[in-house]
Amino acid sequence: MQSKKIPLRMCLVCRQHLPKQDLIRIVKNQEGKIFLDLTFKADGRGAYVCKNQECVSKLIKNRGLNRAFKCEVPNEIYNQIKGELETFD
Repeated sequence: MQSKKIPLRMCLVCRQHLPKQDLIRIVKNQEGKIFLDLTFKADGRGAYVCKNQECVSKLIKNRGLNRAFKCEVPNEIYNQIKGELETFD
């Protein structure tokens, strides 16, 4: 019997491939709305960042989501990511 395959995703910042559950997912849907996806099931373009302080800080400093989604991402999204990280600590 084969073990279940664990889906891996790449962090936008450090480019490391990690299991989905070790990452924070941010989604841009068809309407252009950008939000945190804690269920990992929302439709739309997903971007992932590690659940560690270093990667989140670099993401905010470099405005990495702006490049990933090819649009201006509001500051409140970056603040939500920072807040979400604090719940994991």
